[in-house]
Amino acid sequence: MTFKELLRQDVKTVFLNPAEFGEEHTVNGKSMLIIIDDNELTEREKRIKSNMDGIYKKQTLIYVSALDYGPLPGVGKPVRIDGATFIVTDSLNEGGVYSLHLEANKS
Repeated sequence: MTFKELLRQDVKTVFLNPAEFGEEHTVNGKSMLIIIDDNELTEREKRIKSNMDGIYKKQTLIYVSALDYGPLPGVGKPVRIDGATFIVTDSLNEGGVYSLHLEANKS
């Protein structure tokens, strides 16, 4: 196997392994293993931005297998996680794992 093939195999067996980091969630109506990483998001920027009185933006960062998710969603695309709708503000393919920065208006 090539190194890239080994990395793709490790996406589910190591990185998204439910015994390690992965958790099962419903994403866009499909059950899949993801990692919700609010700690990394905190390092990247503040979690809550105040827009106006009583309204704020909830931000989250998830990691998901590219094979499970499908095509990489672009900025502005909606993503539903466990019934909550978020909008993609940034998306990257990191060696077969998508890093999706998501945002939703909350009150």
